[in-house]
Amino acid sequence: MEQTEKYSAVGRRKEAVARVYLMPGKGDITINKRPFDKYFLRETDRIIIQQPLIVSNNMTKYNVIANVTGGGLTGQAGAVRHGISRALILAEPALKDLMRKSSFLTRDPRTKERKKFGLKGARKRFQWTKR
Repeated sequence: MEQTEKYSAVGRRKEAVARVYLMPGKGDITINKRPFDKYFLRETDRIIIQQPLIVSNNMTKYNVIANVTGGGLTGQAGAVRHGISRALILAEPALKDLMRKSSFLTRDPRTKERKKFGLKGARKRFQWTKR
């Protein structure tokens, strides 16, 4: 039995976490055991996921399998992009500078701000009444 190379990486964005597996193939992308165009219905989310593969000219070189949990669809798309970028570097270390310049390796630090006590939300206050 022949063992093929399988590169795995974790990507994160907001509350979403994506475990991404990259293996030699013909360019299939599977998210949570579904084709990625059936999972991500928005065109912008599909474009976000494909960015690292397009920039590195590897669209038809690798198959991508990702398991994503948490967050919303756009956050999950960002997490998958982060994971694919990290896995591509494991597969081809020469791509690190290209991925870094495209800012695909930087984990987006923006998360939800916590609710403060005495307020309605993180910043919204209760309505002030004079009488």
